[in-house]
Amino acid sequence: MKSTAVAQANIAFIKYWGKKDETLRLPENGSISMNLSGLTTTTTVEFSPSYQEDSIEINGIKESGERNRVMLHLERVRTMAHISEKARVATKNNFPTGTGLSSSSSGFAALTVAAAKAVGLNLSEKELSVLARQGSGSACRSIPNGITEWLDGETSDTSFAVSLHPPEYWDICDVVAVVSEGPKDVATTEGMKSAQKSLFFEARRSHMKEKIMLCKKFLAEKKFQAFGELIEAEALELHAIMLTSTPSLIYWTPGTLRIMKLCKVWRNEGIPVYFTINTGQDIHLICEKSTVEVLKNKIGEIEEVKNIIVNRSAPGAHLTDEHLF
Repeated sequence: MKSTAVAQANIAFIKYWGKKDETLRLPENGSISMNLSGLTTTTTVEFSPSYQEDSIEINGIKESGERNRVMLHLERVRTMAHISEKARVATKNNFPTGTGLSSSSSGFAALTVAAAKAVGLNLSEKELSVLARQGSGSACRSIPNGITEWLDGETSDTSFAVSLHPPEYWDICDVVAVVSEGPKDVATTEGMKSAQKSLFFEARRSHMKEKIMLCKKFLAEKKFQAFGELIEAEALELHAIMLTSTPSLIYWTPGTLRIMKLCKVWRNEGIPVYFTINTGQDIHLICEKSTVEVLKNKIGEIEEVKNIIVNRSAPGAHLTDEHLF
């Protein structure tokens, strides 16, 4: 049977870094994120006894780099469904892959929903989130709607994402400034392995529960300035761990740094905007809907910016009838 799913990448407001279980991808801390309307992955999966091996194609190219990881996830689905058929997988992203825009979150969320449906599994949202997490940690957050929380569970069954607020809850926008369309130097999965080597890792972990509580409070009260200040400081703290790990991780480019510094200039000019950055070079500018156009004009003047992608809060992963093959 063939099935297709669509999923959105997400941006973490409160981020996770490091795993307490590498195999199950259990995070060192919980996190809060928002699904992004403009960063979409569409994935079609078909299992058939006529296929001799798993075939994986990403953006029209036969994939080798992610092949093993995708095959392992397909094997999880086969085990749950008690089947042995091989699969054909085709995936298409409408945004640059591997630059820090969380393509693995939307990729494995879409793969999970499509593959589960293709083999006839009737999984709940929680079960889909648990399964997606095992493919890519952040993928569990792209399963529920809107703004989501990844619960900091100690077991596989207690580590999954839930929706905190639906997409229409608040007019928060994420304006992505793409400063490099090439892949980042070190994949997130590899980078996390050195997290605990930072002298500041334990200090960060010690206040994550309080930080998550504050983020949820500011979201509930729609206090944009307090929310923005919190998530910008959180992004800098996360990258401080990366910078002080062994080996160090330096994802920023000159364009990234320039926009980070300009955010303070723009705020002094009366434009309420705050930045956050995932594990990559592209930068996310968080603002309210009323600020988007003026912000786009500002970003458009920056030489290093290759593209601008405006996002609002979006639904979680879902099925579609529009197949890729």
